[in-house]
Amino acid sequence: PMCMHHELSYTHAPPGLLLLACLTPPRTGGATALADASAVLDALPPRLVRRFEEEGWLLTRTYHDEIGASWEEAFGTGDPAAAEDYCRTHAIDFHWQPDGGLRTRQHRRAVVRHPVTGRRCWFNQIAFLNEWTMPPEVREYLVDLYGPDGLPFTTRFGNGDPIGEDVVQLINTVYERHTVREPWRAGDLMLVDNVRTAHDREPFEPPRDVVVAMAEPLPPSVCAPALEGSVR
Repeated sequence: PMCMHHELSYTHAPPGLLLLACLTPPRTGGATALADASAVLDALPPRLVRRFEEEGWLLTRTYHDEIGASWEEAFGTGDPAAAEDYCRTHAIDFHWQPDGGLRTRQHRRAVVRHPVTGRRCWFNQIAFLNEWTMPPEVREYLVDLYGPDGLPFTTRFGNGDPIGEDVVQLINTVYERHTVREPWRAGDLMLVDNVRTAHDREPFEPPRDVVVAMAEPLPPSVCAPALEGSVR
């Protein structure tokens, strides 16, 4: 399974629209489920929403040679200066590690206004990219190996505080209460408003071939962290 998220919402200019096409439906499962981001926002505890509005959220990454992509693979270059230039251009903080690895941090808004309707939407990947979404045995192994600050990826509150398992479970539970799903059929098309609508992927029995195109990137100002308070 792939839990609910807004595609590339941690990036400098995430897509505003997604178009998915089913070329080959799965034998079982595999639906791309959807959740209304405004309804999810309204259902979350106001105190939690207020904190994320005021602080935003952080995506932290540590690029290791032993697991996941190395920084050279991730940035498509072996030149540290080119990787640094990319980070500066895309509002990514970076810090080189003593072993030559790279640690990055991206600070984004958790709640944004829809660029057309003006509605407030829960727009992030806080639960999707958090360590508590990993299988427990995988998380424990990685924490033992790299420490809590050296995980390949995780999310935090905007001030750097860890996000607890209870918060991740709460977010995913609220998503589930507002989820709709239909099974894929060959030839189906799905147009997704990436701000208004979160999506996930159910586990499936292959084959499954669903392709996606992304369009209408949002202005960087939409998701840039709020430095002087929350989204009003």
